[in-house]
Amino acid sequence: MGASPFVSPTPTPPPLQPFTGRTVSALKPVLVVKIENTHAGKPQMGLRSADIVYVEQVEGGLTRLMAVFSSKLPSQVGPVRSARISDLHIIPQFGKPALGYSGVQPKMIPYVKRAPLFDVSDSAAPSAYARVPGRVAPYNLFASPKKLLAKAPDASKARDIGFVFADEAPAGGVPKKAYTVRYPAARFTFTWSGAQKRWLVTQDGAKDVAAEGGQQGAPTVVIQWVKTTRSQFHDVNGSYTPLVQTVGKGTGVVLRDGKAYNMVWSRSSEAEGTTYTTADGQPMPFARGQVWVVLASKKPVAP
Repeated sequence: MGASPFVSPTPTPPPLQPFTGRTVSALKPVLVVKIENTHAGKPQMGLRSADIVYVEQVEGGLTRLMAVFSSKLPSQVGPVRSARISDLHIIPQFGKPALGYSGVQPKMIPYVKRAPLFDVSDSAAPSAYARVPGRVAPYNLFASPKKLLAKAPDASKARDIGFVFADEAPAGGVPKKAYTVRYPAARFTFTWSGAQKRWLVTQDGAKDVAAEGGQQGAPTVVIQWVKTTRSQFHDVNGSYTPLVQTVGKGTGVVLRDGKAYNMVWSRSSEAEGTTYTTADGQPMPFARGQVWVVLASKKPVAP
């Protein structure tokens, strides 16, 4: 009998990073960092390296960012600020990631301890943080993402959270040069740049410029209309902390490739990610790269 022809095994394709849709050599641990988002704390550093940027409403109708890193780590990130109760409802979808932040209200400490995360705050991992000269406290606290993850060696690796990606934009959509989202005391405008293939971020009428240079922006912006209610927590001035409801169903808009697409979002539990579909029920594909998820009430509300 003749020898059987040698059949080479089919090579395993490299994994796709579930947060960006890009090919990577391996999936890496997840680091979540709370970042200041007012004029006093800008320019921000490290945000351009994030895979996902969540915009959340906080006290006084202002906003704060929750940046998710996994694909690549910047040398520094910040200004790092305190965590909020809404963070703890978003984070479980990532498994058990590391969370970098600069403290919480005393009443919230038990909630943080019970949450599925590795605490790498400035009190739990002080060696990973430093005060940067030339900035005023509390806007001068920056962290080393590499050192933060070193304090959480068992942090979960990136996994599917419901995002779907495609090189080509789906049919439909409405051509859009810019889209504005309003909070009670903040305003974001995302302007399409055909040259950069990104939606460039303007906040409160000013370009959101990164400390590394260039304007903040992303190929995909998800405007997710959510219910915003009053939590049990409040600041020293008596202003209550909003609770953003990210479990359930709702509507929104996805911006990609210079167009706006109406979408429906659904998240059945905190342990699961969010699915985004078109009006006819098909998965809504994002452009590959950084994704901004803007969690806002359709009509601004300060609970």
